[in-house]
Amino acid sequence: MTTETKDEDARLHRLNANIAKVEDLSKRLTAALTLRKNADPALQGPSQEVYMKAAAAYVAEMMQNPSKIIEQQIGYWGKTLKHYVEAQQALAKGELRAPENPGPKDRRFANPLWDSHPLFNFLKQQYLFNAEAITGAVSGLERMEDHDRKRVEYFTRQIVDLMSPTNFLGTNPDALEKAVATDGESLVQGLENLVRDIESNRGDLLVTLADKEAFHVGENIATTPGSVVFRNRMLELIQYAPTTDTVHKTPIVIFPPWINKFYILDLKPANSLIKWIVDQGFTLFVVSWVNPDASYADVGLDDYIRDGYLAALAEVKRLTGEKQVNAVGYCIAGTTLSLTMAHLQQQGDKSVKSATLFTTLTDFSDPGEVGVFLDDDFVDGIERQVAVDGVLDKFFMSRTFSFLRSNDLIYQPAIKSYMMGEAPPAFDLLYWNGDGTNLPARMAVEYLRGLCQRDQFAQGTFEVMGEKVSLRDVKVPLCAIACETDHIAAWKGSFNGVKQMGSKDKTFIVSQSGHIAGIVNPPSKGKYGHYTNEAAMETPEAWWESATFHPGSWWPRWRDWLASRSGGQVPARMPGANGQPVLGPAPGHYVTAIPKA
Repeated sequence: MTTETKDEDARLHRLNANIAKVEDLSKRLTAALTLRKNADPALQGPSQEVYMKAAAAYVAEMMQNPSKIIEQQIGYWGKTLKHYVEAQQALAKGELRAPENPGPKDRRFANPLWDSHPLFNFLKQQYLFNAEAITGAVSGLERMEDHDRKRVEYFTRQIVDLMSPTNFLGTNPDALEKAVATDGESLVQGLENLVRDIESNRGDLLVTLADKEAFHVGENIATTPGSVVFRNRMLELIQYAPTTDTVHKTPIVIFPPWINKFYILDLKPANSLIKWIVDQGFTLFVVSWVNPDASYADVGLDDYIRDGYLAALAEVKRLTGEKQVNAVGYCIAGTTLSLTMAHLQQQGDKSVKSATLFTTLTDFSDPGEVGVFLDDDFVDGIERQVAVDGVLDKFFMSRTFSFLRSNDLIYQPAIKSYMMGEAPPAFDLLYWNGDGTNLPARMAVEYLRGLCQRDQFAQGTFEVMGEKVSLRDVKVPLCAIACETDHIAAWKGSFNGVKQMGSKDKTFIVSQSGHIAGIVNPPSKGKYGHYTNEAAMETPEAWWESATFHPGSWWPRWRDWLASRSGGQVPARMPGANGQPVLGPAPGHYVTAIPKA
């Protein structure tokens, strides 16, 4: 027997063994799918009304402007036919090559075979022609309201992205090449990854974005030294150990969003905003919110304000002996901090000396891209689901935000994991992204209905502790940081809210990049710059037109802004000083506790 024959026999043996593994994994997959819990159908996609409106607008366009439709169709037919003829001509000459590929590059089609192989090239080109024709037809619908058009465009783009040939094994050259090279091992490992994800999500599919074993909270992420100095049903309050001999007199407390966990601000020392603030000579407290289970079903925004914000402010003042605190709120926590400040203003309470808002919406008249999920079709479904579960499960939140960047957070990771059989990367940011939290039922509905849909804070009709509050009631000095490409809290929406606030001292900054990278942007990286404008806040467009760009992070600019509002220097404050109790080391218990199912 020759060496070549032995190699062929060995490969055949491996292939048969892998086929047997596929059969076993298929049984596990079937069992895993039976674990899927019934969810309200409205959470699976938009209502049929969205598609009916699109169809009606297209028919109206055909009837009233047929030349436009014909022009679109002829353009599409012409490109398709031209590419087909060119491909046939090459084959007729006996040449195994593809026609030239005009147009911009698409990173989904990075494999050289998409450009050189006639079949793959034809699939790619025809898909791009189809995508261009579909999105062009939808964007050209003139007989629809702007809000409806945005929804139709968004969900059309989702369908177009889903149908990319890269998302299917039989038309993905990367996956096929690896399957052949590994004798099917990559497909076995990919199926293993798929089954694992479905099992871990109780029958639902959510792609694992990062290696879950690569990071351990409190060991190699969220390691800035500190202590839990207060705990109640809603939060743990962490005081961080000083690294300077003296600190500014006025302490800082950060309220992170309870949609995710606080350690996005403390991933690694090199990109930790928490460590950086401490190193600048500030006494820093950070709230770590509880991850609620069904027993929190009746917890609303008033509870977050009373037992969260007001309790934390009171404890920070008690522990430091100061009468005022500089407060920071991130995303939904910035929205609720603004509600809290409006309430305190009405009560004549001056506990908040200044406020900083990270990527915060308070005027929801234009919520940006996330607005496609804020119509009644989705919110009605959420309200019905949380009435059953007691919480808005983290699964639904994670999936929703992933679909805002579906190619980056769904399809590409799925291709690598399920088709290529690759292990998820050891990436701290994606690990945090997958470490989600639940939302209490009542709070979720109050936020979605009262703030997002009815825009009651901007309208001056939202109630806190039984009293109506408005943006005009927010009168403390403000620094707001928005992010240029934020898909969750659009910077123009953030601008519109800050503009209406009653403060006479406002600083507005737009950081480059998105919701996370624009905030977690340490000066040492020198990666993203930021924009400022000293002119009065009139419109977002006018502000942007005359804004000044500054290379580098906004962190030092914010530090200087805080320092001027934080008083003189005092001896550094250690957690547990003066006999105060310490409940445990940072990052605390709530950040890792698993809520009851």
